[in-house]
Amino acid sequence: GVLGKAYRFNLTSQVEKMTDNIIPDVVLTDNTSQRLPCVLVLDGSGSMAGDPIRELNAGLKILEQELKNDDTAAQRVQLMVIRLGDDNDVKVVTDWTDAIDFTAPELEANGVTPLGNAILIALEKIEAQKENYRDHDIPYNRPWIFLITDGNPTDLDWEDAAAECRQAEDDNKVVIFAIGTEGADFDALKKFSGRSPVKLDGLKFKELFVWLSRSASSGSKASQDAQIQLEAPDNWGTVHT
Repeated sequence: GVLGKAYRFNLTSQVEKMTDNIIPDVVLTDNTSQRLPCVLVLDGSGSMAGDPIRELNAGLKILEQELKNDDTAAQRVQLMVIRLGDDNDVKVVTDWTDAIDFTAPELEANGVTPLGNAILIALEKIEAQKENYRDHDIPYNRPWIFLITDGNPTDLDWEDAAAECRQAEDDNKVVIFAIGTEGADFDALKKFSGRSPVKLDGLKFKELFVWLSRSASSGSKASQDAQIQLEAPDNWGTVHT
């Protein structure tokens, strides 16, 4: 009846309000630049405790600074940070944020490594954000996912998730870069992308994030349909074949 309709209407407007808080539509209205969406899927499991998580956090601060120092990248690169760890938990630590407004999060290290689950959430968030760009007539480059881990996946269905990643790459929906530290399971990482994973040299997260910010800077200047070629990792890692 009428009451039902009114209730539904209220509910819908509340849901829309909630969604507005999550999706920064205002940002897309204020800044109509082409976007390069980048998702960082970061391992915050227990084995990252101590120096690894400290260096990773320091690297994120460098990424923030480097992108803000580049006027084009600051407007065009959009970042999302997903942390995996805790009790098989995956958390969006930073929702979509233009680089100019990005504040590097402080990650903690505890728990396990649900890589598969984390990467599926990343793929889902990317597709939703593409929809959001289209709704606002915002052109965008093919999104990037950087997966950084020191271990091996602990979730049971991770191989299915990895297959979905490769399919998404084959369908040109996304570009995936897998990066592992010394103790990572590189055979597992190979399954997440058509590209060979890169092995981090020691704990050179700072150098890695300088490279990432440079790549994102040049990527953000590329035209919408351009194939963006990334420089090979030089001073921070080696391709693991």
